Amino acid sequence: MKRLQLIFAYIALGVAFAQSQVKKPAVPGVSNFAHVETTVACAGATTPAALAGIKKMGYASVINLRLASEPGADIETEAAAAKAAEINFVHLPFNGGMPDPAVADQFIKVITTPGNQPAFIHCASGNRAAAMWMIKRVLIDGWDNDRASEEASQLGLTSQPLKTFALSYIQVHKK
Repeated sequence: MKRLQLIFAYIALGVAFAQSQVKKPAVPGVSNFAHVETTVACAGATTPAALAGIKKMGYASVINLRLASEPGADIETEAAAAKAAEINFVHLPFNGGMPDPAVADQFIKVITTPGNQPAFIHCASGNRAAAMWMIKRVLIDGWDNDRASEEASQLGLTSQPLKTFALSYIQVHKK
């Protein structure tokens, strides 16, 4: 009986691992595209023209974390392209060099708003998008820090200062 339980436990663990694996297909107009299940995609620089394809992939919202002043960030054109593609567009300017907890607060509100998932979250490289997703995984989905950190790394979180910010934010806001 114990052996059978152990086998089922390994199968369940394997299924859970397979379901949370990050996939990185090539998507025209999107750099560093990485998605988990059908819940989220985190990416880097994204052209406004790519949003129609993002909508066709089944994403309900686009959350842009880029500052309007960043080279290549054309927030107004992207917002117009999102409207034309009939996909929710949210701009949450997030400075990776000086992360603001208020932006993370706004992100949590947006990502938990009905109708915004699955979400396509992007910045310039994927670092900020993955950091925000890590925060959501721990605070909303109840993941432990290590599991969320591993997934965030697979999604593109390579910045130690952003990881430190995410972990600090989690520590302050964890219930």
